Amino acid sequence: MIEIRPIHAFSDNYIWLLTETSGTAVVVDPGDADPVLELLRAEDRVLTAVLVTHHHGDHIGGLSELRSVFPQARIYGPVDPRIRDLTDPLGEGAVVRPQGLSVDFRVMEVPGHTSTHIAYLGAGSLFCGDTLFAGGCGRVFDGTFEQLSDSLDRIAALPPETLVYCAHEYTLANLGFADWVEPGSRTLSARMDSDRARRAMGIPTVPSRLELELATNPFLRSRVPAVVEAAQRAAGRPLGSAREVFRALRQWKDDHYD
Repeated sequence: MIEIRPIHAFSDNYIWLLTETSGTAVVVDPGDADPVLELLRAEDRVLTAVLVTHHHGDHIGGLSELRSVFPQARIYGPVDPRIRDLTDPLGEGAVVRPQGLSVDFRVMEVPGHTSTHIAYLGAGSLFCGDTLFAGGCGRVFDGTFEQLSDSLDRIAALPPETLVYCAHEYTLANLGFADWVEPGSRTLSARMDSDRARRAMGIPTVPSRLELELATNPFLRSRVPAVVEAAQRAAGRPLGSAREVFRALRQWKDDHYD
């Protein structure tokens, strides 16, 4: 059975470590090689593959060094010339089974945070980089608001028991904004209490279950009347579509909360 563990990097990044058999390992979004190499040496593991979601430096900064130590490792990622260490560019619907794992991962194109962002779905888990966060979503950089809204709709349609492995520990801050949007939500309040307790004990709030995101994450709730009303108040005008509601929420957070 696949084991998934976080490797902590920088101040709040998670590099995900996937192992199933002794002696091998796969990592997701290694922005820093040092903590990955430290763990691999401690457990006497060989890196066989890397899954990359997008081109930002805190997700790919460790690639060159990892390849120099493990030149046989396959580097999977989106078709993007900004990721120079790729061995296997991937697009929508591609299926990969990294060496050392018995699990297939299907690629989903989920642009918006960046124009070429992808996610990996397998073993009941979604490795989604910075597209969907626990309690929030990524900012729009070289993608578009419309793309990110559509990508989140695709993720929202996955089975509710899907475990969401995002790349940052932003949960408490994200839930603070969610409480601006739906201040009367008992489900959100209970989640905030639970996640505060986890962080106080040094326990990651990630992964989260998609069903919990659907119940508390405003960026997956752009069709819920209370969220629509809050977004319209923030925008100061009626909003005619879920995409417009999403844009208003994201801009509200960008401009007044972050």
